[in-house]
Amino acid sequence: MSLEKAKDYKEVGIASWYGHETRRQKGGYMTANGEAFNPIGLTAAHKYLPIPMYVKVTNLENNRSIIVRVNDRGPFPSRHNPKSGNRIIDLSMGAAKRLGFYGKGTASVKVEAIQIKEVG
Repeated sequence: MSLEKAKDYKEVGIASWYGHETRRQKGGYMTANGEAFNPIGLTAAHKYLPIPMYVKVTNLENNRSIIVRVNDRGPFPSRHNPKSGNRIIDLSMGAAKRLGFYGKGTASVKVEAIQIKEVG
């Protein structure tokens, strides 16, 4: 997706989360942009948004919102969960806890692109 189109991105759908299980992979887990994955951070994986990009994620079940940095690709279907292809975003475990769906595993969410100016 182009940066211009990404500025207006809004979508409602299902979010899931991923966490410590990725650390068990041989050599750890690197995100799509080459950063080491931090399960307690506030990051996300998205299929096609530009990396890095910031999005506001709102849990529509409890109205909690946070801002996360998209730094990875996903969600993708797996042999363990073939229906996982219908998710629109995978959040880090830390983000799922803040949004209140860590124990449940998934939540109905709204994802909206936001503009952040990084200082530095």
